[in-house]
Amino acid sequence: MMGRPRLGLAAVLLVAVMLFAACGEEEELDVVEGEPVELGELLYNVQITRFLNRNDPEDAAYLRGQPGARPDQEYLAVFMTVENEGDTTANLPGEMTIRDTRDNTYEPVDSRSAYALELGAPVEAGDEVPAPDTPAASGPIAGAMVLFLVDRAVTENRPIELEIPSQTGTEARVELDI
Repeated sequence: MMGRPRLGLAAVLLVAVMLFAACGEEEELDVVEGEPVELGELLYNVQITRFLNRNDPEDAAYLRGQPGARPDQEYLAVFMTVENEGDTTANLPGEMTIRDTRDNTYEPVDSRSAYALELGAPVEAGDEVPAPDTPAASGPIAGAMVLFLVDRAVTENRPIELEIPSQTGTEARVELDI
């Protein structure tokens, strides 16, 4: 008679372990800067986010071709790597968005910088962005840049998130560390 309650308890524990293990298999789509996030075949890792200063020699290269910001605005650069872990070519999203806690949104600005991430570009199977031996890969941050022009007030409306859409309609959110 003692064997049946133990068998029942063992079955309950087995089911609980299986459910817990299944939860770990689900991809996390809300991460913080520095944690990778997988959308389809593409693995994104935001390495650093920072405001750019036109008078800094390094930042001048990131801001190449950009007009000066208004006094109430600043350029915010999000540097990341992207890896295609799949067996086929995958496209980067054509847009990414920054959203603050007041629901203000900011779209990327076009950039002619050698460090810019080319939104919408294909990434071949097994390749990574930035590609090796490019200025972005060999630069001080070793990441490709998505450039935003944001209101200075964004620093008061933190945390801010980078929203990355996928081709399947899901979206990842990366809390930026500014």
